[in-house]
Amino acid sequence: MKNEKQRVFGLDLMRASAITMVVLGHCLWIFPNGNTTIHQLLLLSGFLGVEVFFVLSGFLIGNILYQLYQKDDFSIKDIAVFLKRRWFRTLPNYYLVLLLNILIAFFLGFSIENTGSYFLFLQNFASKSPAFFPESWSLSVEEFAYLLLPFVLFLGTFGIIKNKSKRFLIIVFSLFIIFVFAKVVFNSTQTVSNLTDWNSNLKSVVIYRIDAILVGVLIAWIRFNFEAFWKKYKVLFAFVGIGIFFFLLFGITSSNLRIEQSQFFWNVIYLPLTSFGFAFFFPIFSEWKVSNSWLKFPIEFTSKISYSIYLLHYSVILQLLKVFIDTSQMSTTERHFFTLIYLTITFLLSYILYRFYEKPMMNLRDKR
Repeated sequence: MKNEKQRVFGLDLMRASAITMVVLGHCLWIFPNGNTTIHQLLLLSGFLGVEVFFVLSGFLIGNILYQLYQKDDFSIKDIAVFLKRRWFRTLPNYYLVLLLNILIAFFLGFSIENTGSYFLFLQNFASKSPAFFPESWSLSVEEFAYLLLPFVLFLGTFGIIKNKSKRFLIIVFSLFIIFVFAKVVFNSTQTVSNLTDWNSNLKSVVIYRIDAILVGVLIAWIRFNFEAFWKKYKVLFAFVGIGIFFFLLFGITSSNLRIEQSQFFWNVIYLPLTSFGFAFFFPIFSEWKVSNSWLKFPIEFTSKISYSIYLLHYSVILQLLKVFIDTSQMSTTERHFFTLIYLTITFLLSYILYRFYEKPMMNLRDKR
């Protein structure tokens, strides 16, 4: 596992920001009024947080796989080591919280559809996932990306292109095009009438989302092959990213790109454009190596426990709170206070899970 000297503060900041956005996005239950500005910001916050995680995950595994791929003896053994390290990082926490969710659902009398599919990350492979453990949809996207990419790269070692760097780029970009084309197929065969329908049937389905991970892998390739360019224009790239999000936040409304009239834009362009928007921020954040400000500890702490937060905050903590507490009659002040309590519980339990289970599992990974 990385020691403290190897941590990149900018990437920790991105991870901490992403999990904060996701958690705040799920506070919609506490602020249920859909007509308020707070509600709209929370709704957007949850979506953007997950998209940051996708590109960040792709960037990190892209760095690992690119270096492995450059070896003269890249083999199935290298893939096995890569997967072992990924799975020690992701699976123990996931399966523990999955079992906890199953127990909670059983005691609350909540019926679960296709329970077995969750153990294989198939709950949202080609169709929308059931209502149970809904935040697990993004983990399915990541796990299938972890499986697909190294094996396709291995098969690509037998190609006619001798330059490994170019071969890596061609393979990854070809996969990206394939998954974007999957959206084209979706657009030609299905119609979404509103954002809720779009969210369930496109945004949260594995076969339409792996391209978001691949965007991160592509920018990892750029970083390795154009390092001077990456560093020289990092501020300019950040401004391009800001421009993209200015359009996504304000330009869509002014351009009247409603989902009912602009199916192709929403089904094919919107999600990849969001991924590339975040990708433009990576040069500046990945080069932000250290920070000596007072923010260093809370940012690194939140980054470290972010995976535990993601797994616990909604289906376990928030759903149990919903069973026992009715926020509909609370005043705004009471809701803010309740949110503070919810966040405190979430961070405390997530730290316990990280400290006594997730971290020991990662330590075991490094010893094997």
